Amino acid sequence: MDGDAESRRAASTGLLPLLLIAGAVILIVASVVFFSGHSAPPHREQASASRRSSSDPFASSRASDVGFRVTSSTPSTGALNVATNTTLSVTFSAPVVLGKVTPSLAPPVAGKWVQPKATMLSYELAAPLVPGSHEALTIPGGPSGLEGHDGSRLSTSSSVTFDVAGGDTLRIQQLLAQLHFLPVSFQPSGQAPSRGSLAVDQVGTFKWRWPGLPPELTSRWTEGTSNEITRAAIEAFETQNGIGVDGIAGPAVWTALLNDVINHKVDATPYVYVLVNKTVPQNLSLWNNGAAEYVGIPVNTGAPGADTVDGSYAVFEHVRYSDMKGTNPDGTTYNDPNVPYASYFNGGDALHGFIRPGYGWPQSLGCVEMPYSEASSVYPYTPIGTLVDVT
Repeated sequence: MDGDAESRRAASTGLLPLLLIAGAVILIVASVVFFSGHSAPPHREQASASRRSSSDPFASSRASDVGFRVTSSTPSTGALNVATNTTLSVTFSAPVVLGKVTPSLAPPVAGKWVQPKATMLSYELAAPLVPGSHEALTIPGGPSGLEGHDGSRLSTSSSVTFDVAGGDTLRIQQLLAQLHFLPVSFQPSGQAPSRGSLAVDQVGTFKWRWPGLPPELTSRWTEGTSNEITRAAIEAFETQNGIGVDGIAGPAVWTALLNDVINHKVDATPYVYVLVNKTVPQNLSLWNNGAAEYVGIPVNTGAPGADTVDGSYAVFEHVRYSDMKGTNPDGTTYNDPNVPYASYFNGGDALHGFIRPGYGWPQSLGCVEMPYSEASSVYPYTPIGTLVDVT
């Protein structure tokens, strides 16, 4: 009958004596060693230097104060919430040669190294730093490392690590809309952003792509605020790009999304919205790119004690056949193998086909049941990421 969730988902002391010589007191400082055999704690200035070196990759080279070395970087190591369009730079103690050997980023970000002044290298971004990512900037040293104008080289390699600020909801909506994953479009105003600023919010306007969409859909849209419409669009995007489906815009989603925007790769599949009406006679309607493809298909929703919960949901699993097992409200169990045309949208609740004597009133255990013929027609339009409203 239905897909119950339970069946499916399954870090010596001694102060050295004072020596009086010719009336002057000379204090001889020596290492202090305890009779217990333990060394004395380091001097305060030594301890401070140790702390600096643990957080500053350039401390040891600066301490020597000689030779060709790195003196600073932007951002500094350990920096948090670094803006996605930050210009990276490395400053040296003397003029540096910009040649075949350059610093590197992991994960890599498109761009090129330039030399704004003799002692500095900067990275011009051709794509944003990926929101939410952890970056490592390696500055190569040693025999094959960066070279100064006088022929000297950095003694060793060093690394700067930093965390990029997470992307915000408004920008993810703008980009998804531009790629046709939302029922709204986004028209930017003003000058187009540089590629390095593509993850930064743009000024512009959202607009519904089609007239006459049902109010159950339009009332759920909020610009700049997370909502199920946005989550469903992210899931659809994840599915099409082979990314694990969770509806969250993490670094993998941002990387693929920015690449698609740069390459003008828009969604080629239609935007589908499904509305399940629980008012008797219960029915289902489906909009395909703004047009009412199916209207008033008779369905059965959950019987008392196993209600199909009102809300807005994204389809998260889409299978041709599904074995549905679970427990009835009276404590008995059921086992329905090979239930066809299943699109799961809320736990164990799914749109699917099921044979009943009649349709249009509460009979299921939470699923939305349809006759086989209607279910087979609806199924191709409800892949992962399809938005389903139950009301």
